[in-house]
Amino acid sequence: MTLYRMSALLALSVSVAALPQSLRAQELSLDEGESTIVLPGIDVEQAASPARKAGSQQTRNPQRQSGPSASAVASDELVITPGGRPEARGKVAGTVQVIDRGIIERSTSQSVTELLRENAVGFFSEWTPGQTSINMRGAATDGQGKDFRSQVLVLINGHRAGTANLSKLSLADVDRIEVVRGPASVVYGSQNLGGVINIIMKTGRSAPGTLVEGRVGSWDLYQGKVQHGGTSGGVDYYAGVSGGMRDDYHSGKGGGHMENTDWDRRGATGSLGYQINPNHRLEFNARTDGVYDVGFRGSAANHFARDDRSNKSADASYYGRTSDGVFNWFLQSYIVEDVDNFKWASPSSAGTSLDHNRRELDIFGTRVQPRVRPWEGHELLLGWDWEQSTLRSERVRVGLGGAPIGQVPPQDNNQTDRVHGFYFEDSQSFFNDVLGLRGGMRYTTGTTSFDPTPHYRDQVNTSQDYDALTYSFGGTLAITEGIILRAGTSTGFRAPTATELAAATTNLNGTRAFGNPNLDPETNEQIEVGANISGWLGTIDLALFQNVISDRITTRQRPGVAPQTSDYINNPGDIEVRGIEIGFDANLMRLIGTEQSTWRWNLFSNGYYHFDMVDKGAPATANTDKVQRMYEYETSIGTRFGQSGAGVRDWSLQIVGLLRGPMWYDTEEALLIPLGEPRNTFIHRKDPFWVWNIRGDIELTEGLKLFAGVNNLFDVNEHPIFIATDTQPCIANPASQNGGCGTSMPGREFVAGLQWRW
Repeated sequence: MTLYRMSALLALSVSVAALPQSLRAQELSLDEGESTIVLPGIDVEQAASPARKAGSQQTRNPQRQSGPSASAVASDELVITPGGRPEARGKVAGTVQVIDRGIIERSTSQSVTELLRENAVGFFSEWTPGQTSINMRGAATDGQGKDFRSQVLVLINGHRAGTANLSKLSLADVDRIEVVRGPASVVYGSQNLGGVINIIMKTGRSAPGTLVEGRVGSWDLYQGKVQHGGTSGGVDYYAGVSGGMRDDYHSGKGGGHMENTDWDRRGATGSLGYQINPNHRLEFNARTDGVYDVGFRGSAANHFARDDRSNKSADASYYGRTSDGVFNWFLQSYIVEDVDNFKWASPSSAGTSLDHNRRELDIFGTRVQPRVRPWEGHELLLGWDWEQSTLRSERVRVGLGGAPIGQVPPQDNNQTDRVHGFYFEDSQSFFNDVLGLRGGMRYTTGTTSFDPTPHYRDQVNTSQDYDALTYSFGGTLAITEGIILRAGTSTGFRAPTATELAAATTNLNGTRAFGNPNLDPETNEQIEVGANISGWLGTIDLALFQNVISDRITTRQRPGVAPQTSDYINNPGDIEVRGIEIGFDANLMRLIGTEQSTWRWNLFSNGYYHFDMVDKGAPATANTDKVQRMYEYETSIGTRFGQSGAGVRDWSLQIVGLLRGPMWYDTEEALLIPLGEPRNTFIHRKDPFWVWNIRGDIELTEGLKLFAGVNNLFDVNEHPIFIATDTQPCIANPASQNGGCGTSMPGREFVAGLQWRW
């Protein structure tokens, strides 16, 4: 057994039990006199476990409580995403990971991708500083971050984000992120195979006061943000602006300057809420975010290609209930604009000085969720959602020196998608919340239309209907007040796109893929059992799962023609993933008997081990049947030590290590044979590696904090996906490169800043 595998198993086998402070329920609640309505309309006492009900007066304390040190969620904490409304985590039959504002503020991450990576949410490819793909429980997003081709659903404030590329999103105005693993909810439709990532933005209720922050760092990093929120009578408001930039970074030991890795970021968020009375609330949120002029090295270590990627959304919501709490309802309408503007140039491999591909996805949707509680412990949720999205792309190529060059269709063909979803979920608790059962079904129906697309010859515009029936059933059992067992089974699906159904796509490398109107939606089925243990020392959450993904939409080379031509098919072989996930958060001051002092010391971790990850649809000629672009194991483990409280100056020091386990990949890079690979269909195994980050902060005066950190403390020269890293000898084929010889992730990086809060 290798040292890396032993390290992973050791980190995953740590068993502690903790009772961290509960999720900031007051940030989810809308207080009005003696009544409290919790978004979207669940009373704290009705949502909570008996233990939480007993302590509800502390929960209503308006002073902000510090969140846990890690993403292990105690059974009495409130979560929103699993059922589309706040409920105690102990009532949820699936696995939920929460990254709250305390964790965000203690991180030196510069994008949502970096934050989730640091907390071992899953595999993140990190193609460029502005582009990433995700894999959770064997389900993956598209390498270009297209959410309409994603098997992992990304939400913003509960509605579809329009992108699965989290690198384009900053953390400046994010309040918390909730991750539901697997298709454990019928509230969500297409793309919910590997799980749901819900990014919840700040409001005047959750982030009152004013905050100004600036930070500087290696490679000319400059970032800043200004935020202000508050309440006045029944109105609450929030506004935030942020921006930043960084030059090209350097790789780790043995590497050098990574040309074309710079970026600019800017964004703004606004929120306005009106508490009509204790039982009714209106809320409006608007935001814009993006990364611009970001270097795009890609698989060819390109020195010339660049991207602009932006995401905008607005949503209006109404929460209501009857005075007796028997009937509750939630209505939301939203719009989304997601733009990817690629400014590729491939002078060596394609003979272009510019290959401009712009893709815009526009979404308009609405959802309605009424709920009824006819008797104690019983709740029936009904739901309907409708959404229309339009995808529009254009592509223009320019030859070297302005020479004429043939125009080709954009990488994604134009489409319009209209979808309706109808669902219900029924839950019932027995024996004073000792036993909880819940189950639901969802019927989704839609129409995908292949619309006129630029430069597409002999196009046949068609429409294709699809439908899917998914379900989720499970239960929880409270063995004791601090030990809750859970089990469940659920299904999900992803609808085919117009490109997959009817297009002739010409890719950047010149290959062509033809659509198939007979494609079925991709589907999956998950079975999971788990336990949540909360006690004197801390919290530990464990899950054992199996996820089987069927009817995957892939391409197959067309027989009897050139190898550059392929067709979309439903792969007859399933992906089967079985694994264990563990997260914990331990208060070590309690262990040494000094919990009443001003000293603070926590140990925390989150990780997983996929002991079985098989692609049964892998080609017979492949040298492995391992699922590609997926870690066999990964763990994030860290500790935070410091002081806080009356009579002391608050300070803390945090160290976090991330073990990124082995990954298999039939790379898109052009590598030298035999130096880089024995043949161009060879599936590589990337060895695991550790990355360590350290961060400290100290309160200079009341409200003024100085912080500093070091990312990649030991200057590791690695990359999660690229085989040809920035090392010698160069194993990439120079004929297919556009200036570079491999790409590594950033080496040792220093960050420091000031934060002023009042």
